[in-house]
Amino acid sequence: MTVTSLTYVAFLGIVFAAYWTVGRRRAQNALLVVASYAFYAWWDWRFCSLMAVSTLVDYFVGLGLARTERPHRRRALLVVSLVCNLGLLGFFKYSDFFISNFQALIESLGLRSSGYTLRLILPVGISFYTFQTLSYSIDVFRRRIEPTRAFIDYCAYVTFFPQLVAGPIERAGRLLPQFHAPRRFDRALAEDGCRRILWGFCKKMILADGLSVLVEHYYGNAAARSGPGLALATVCFAFQIYCDFSAYSDIATGTARLFGFRLMRNFAYPYLSQSLAEFWRRWHISLSTWFRDYLYIPLGGSRCSRPRRAFSILATFTVSGFWHGAAWHFVVWGFLNGLGILPTALRNRPTLRATDTPGGESLLPRLAVLGRILLTFALVCVMWVFFRAHDLSQAALILYRIGSDALRLEAWREAVAYILDESMVMRVLLLLAGFVVVEWFQRRREHPLELPRWPRWLRWATYTALVWVTLDLGTRETGEFIYFQF
Repeated sequence: MTVTSLTYVAFLGIVFAAYWTVGRRRAQNALLVVASYAFYAWWDWRFCSLMAVSTLVDYFVGLGLARTERPHRRRALLVVSLVCNLGLLGFFKYSDFFISNFQALIESLGLRSSGYTLRLILPVGISFYTFQTLSYSIDVFRRRIEPTRAFIDYCAYVTFFPQLVAGPIERAGRLLPQFHAPRRFDRALAEDGCRRILWGFCKKMILADGLSVLVEHYYGNAAARSGPGLALATVCFAFQIYCDFSAYSDIATGTARLFGFRLMRNFAYPYLSQSLAEFWRRWHISLSTWFRDYLYIPLGGSRCSRPRRAFSILATFTVSGFWHGAAWHFVVWGFLNGLGILPTALRNRPTLRATDTPGGESLLPRLAVLGRILLTFALVCVMWVFFRAHDLSQAALILYRIGSDALRLEAWREAVAYILDESMVMRVLLLLAGFVVVEWFQRRREHPLELPRWPRWLRWATYTALVWVTLDLGTRETGEFIYFQF
């Protein structure tokens, strides 16, 4: 069930009406659990069992940790959680990767291999809900939170359908207390939720799905495409994945607000960053902070020698790349991002936080600020090549074509001709330019549809216009969100 489909809108309407009708907190939480399993079963009911296993294991691990103070028993319980969650994730996501690489190693030694792989289906959202349940066990083990005995509340926390399949990855210390507390309908919160949902629909249906046509045209047959066209496709992919993933986060956050919950912010205008370190403070914030707290800091964090700190950064980003996909080009993508932030991190240079205004407070950016923003964006785009390419060889080919064709006039003519011949592509690029302008002038707000100073009639005219523009310009067959495959 894609969250931009009419099916989801109908599903959301039914759950919303039932949720506020039952009124009582426990009944609301039970309803959310049922709705969440129904939402997940719409994709494939068989994998609901995996989510149930992860939920049960960490719930009982939490109770076990509360009953013992013996260090060896506490460590044993934590190991149970780690083995269960990482085992499920590793088996379904990485089995074929390791099998195929082992077979390649055997063949390189002159031996024969069967060529057989398991060809497992990757359960949607498994990377997200396993990290969410795992963080609960780790935080209970570290005594940062108290384990809950309210099983339904805990199930609702793990399976909460708005953010189940692509985040944000919520921590129990922040979200679980919201399930414990009684809730009353908050009109202002719900209205803001609707605005976030509308903005998410616009980004996904108009920009992300529209840009995917151009990106696939070039990346789908990179060997036959020109360098300038591949460079344009890379820039478009940067915005495609941003609009696609942040759209899901907007819809998830907005949907949660309809039910009285506040999810964490997952994107904070990342392409207005002035360094790679700042970019990773603003991009996929829930995952970045997860790896910071549960991998980077345990490896040593910032309170250690520079060599060890460099190792911790590179290891964290490399593992993060591998989390994104079971392929070497994802590993390289993560490693390169780690290399990119080392100069800033090792020199302890101050970096803007996600809550700071990107690009400064001035109406227009100063030339130095603009230069740093453009340079950071260019570096991010180079790394996106490794993320979007089918493998390392294609990534290398694309970067080579971009560099070698930079001064070839014919190559530029091919790219311009494609844009001019495809009216839809030209329209999407113009809308993208407008989107960048809107993000710049609304960068002080959590999302661009926060318009508190506008007259009410103008706000509603804007919302109405966006609805009609989305229906008119949005793709008729909305594609799956990119992060569903992770």
